[in-house]
Amino acid sequence: MSPEKQREIASKGGRAAHEKGTAHEWTADEARNAGRKGGQVSRGGRGRLVISPDAPPAAGIPDAILSGPSPAASGK
Repeated sequence: MSPEKQREIASKGGRAAHEKGTAHEWTADEARNAGRKGGQVSRGGRGRLVISPDAPPAAGIPDAILSGPSPAASGK
């Protein structure tokens, strides 16, 4: 199924749910918590991307970037 057809079907379902009154509407707290949770999962809660040791090497990314800052660079 084409992405356009999927989008059209989903849009109709969303409109119908709102008309019926069963659609979910995010509160500010729910949205904030969901964003925080997603950020922690994708970046390990440390503000940077976590790369699994089992992951294949990233093409075109220098090892220095993948390994993070050196202790000398951070002044420690």
